[in-house]
Amino acid sequence: MSDIKYIPAPIEPPPSYEITASPATKGPLPRPLPPLDLLFHSYIRGRKIILASASPRRKQLLTQLGLPNLAVIPSTVPEAFSKTLSPFEYVLQTATQKAMTVYSSQIDSPDGEPALVIAADTVVVSPSGQILEKPRSEANHIAMLKGLRDSISHKVYTAVVVMAPLPSARDPGYALESTVEETTVKFGRDISDELILSYVKTREGADKAGGYGIQGIGAILVDRIEGSFDNVVGLPLRPTLALIEKVLRDDEDLVDEFAEAAEEQ
Repeated sequence: MSDIKYIPAPIEPPPSYEITASPATKGPLPRPLPPLDLLFHSYIRGRKIILASASPRRKQLLTQLGLPNLAVIPSTVPEAFSKTLSPFEYVLQTATQKAMTVYSSQIDSPDGEPALVIAADTVVVSPSGQILEKPRSEANHIAMLKGLRDSISHKVYTAVVVMAPLPSARDPGYALESTVEETTVKFGRDISDELILSYVKTREGADKAGGYGIQGIGAILVDRIEGSFDNVVGLPLRPTLALIEKVLRDDEDLVDEFAEAAEEQ
């Protein structure tokens, strides 16, 4: 009998056919995409833009609108509005309070007045109309997600408020525009208690209204949505862009500048 030596299998898997057939080509890395460049960007460029929220998700979303250099100044006033308000009124009043508080504290700042103050607030609302904000404890977090799973669907409301000072003497000295957006979210009915507990243990949803983050691991809980995805994340982009343009157009001098810039394009 011949002496056959055993050759162990390689630890690393063999390369795929695609990699073998197409040798890697060296070259420069692709350039990053240029940012949005809209008419209002020329006015706010180099000026102070304030996000009246500590949410990193909202800051990240605003960079997609061409606002990368944001000053993050959250409101320190407690959010103490009554939960007996309708979800629409509750979220709008909360966002307005954030914007007004930060605007008032910064209008006479030594660094100069802000060109824009942007505030937002998001709540999740159960089918019974209960306003769900951030979970208070692990037990509350688990109960919250089980309730959302066992219901047919739930609503997510985000209010956005944008403020800008007016150079004119027109009362009250600032322009303010707001909107409230609504999205319907449906959790998977087959989500197990084990999956909910496992998700809660990640702590991803501990600082989020409704107890989950649709842009992260929490997407595994969601079956489908009806409406804006970024509204559920915490800042509806298109409505926010529309508010920025509208609040700046409230300044009569800027309307003329926008018109001239539009003619030059």
